[in-house]
Amino acid sequence: MRGIIAFLVAASPLLVGQTQLSAEARAQELDRVAKAATAMVDGDVCLHIQTKRSIEFLQKKDPRDPWIASDNFDVDHPAFIQTKKTLMRLARLCPEACDANLWMPLEGNPEPVQVLIRNVYEMSSFWNWGNLHQPMPDEMKRVLTTGERVTFRGKRGMISVLAPVYDSLGNIVALVEVVSQERRDLQENVK
Repeated sequence: MRGIIAFLVAASPLLVGQTQLSAEARAQELDRVAKAATAMVDGDVCLHIQTKRSIEFLQKKDPRDPWIASDNFDVDHPAFIQTKKTLMRLARLCPEACDANLWMPLEGNPEPVQVLIRNVYEMSSFWNWGNLHQPMPDEMKRVLTTGERVTFRGKRGMISVLAPVYDSLGNIVALVEVVSQERRDLQENVK
């Protein structure tokens, strides 16, 4: 893992002190980090993040309790923390402020997708605030079916690169969105 990180940092064409990349340079840097995400994020661990109980409540509707799914959202803490820390480390490879978010299809229902882990800046080209799950965008379907990385230029100057996450059997079980936004400063990411 250290070798991958060292390679990515050394291969970065950034100039010292540069704080704003062109859209094309930003997309290339995000793609480099997304490629590392495929190698570093453990799909078997991702499959254990959300608890079975939480998954059961996720699509329940109760007119007396409109927040039943949110109130009963729960994770397996070791799996969640391991994956969150990996995503945070990946985001540190970005030359500008960025996030690395984990998206997963709902268990037993491949059409909706949920953002299972959001990170520091809560940036995403796809997430609708407050939604526990939402219809799967075509770009995500493409990644989940083909295994290729997809670059998406989204709203408010955001650029996202979507990368597949594999389990030990070679199945694509999730995807990582590596996302940055114009006007975010490099210093925000250095803490």
